[in-house]
Amino acid sequence: MIRLNWGKERRLLARLQFGTCYEQGKKHFSKSFILFIVRRESGSGGLRLGLTVSRKMGNAVARNRIKRVVREYFRLHQYDFELPLDIVVVPKRNLEADQLDLALATEEFTPLLSRLKAQAAAS
Repeated sequence: MIRLNWGKERRLLARLQFGTCYEQGKKHFSKSFILFIVRRESGSGGLRLGLTVSRKMGNAVARNRIKRVVREYFRLHQYDFELPLDIVVVPKRNLEADQLDLALATEEFTPLLSRLKAQAAAS
């Protein structure tokens, strides 16, 4: 049976981890998000996710909705993309929090992560 929890080992928590993603990570753009992605040397653990949602995105309710939907997408697809990556997701200002749902997140993240998976398989 596959577990679909998203524990602490799957999250970026320290400022240093976020800084590494911002400084050394490669930027990937979608319509509503910017992803900073760094490949980890240690191949275990799969994806680790960090979220940065600024106050410019709206009030706490809007910011928390964005974070919940993005986390839910990665939780549901964690076994589809078992890559040793650190990912920081930053929403763009044009994203409306009340319009964001799981279908939109899937539409934006799946092609990008599929490309990364194909690149990792090729190298």
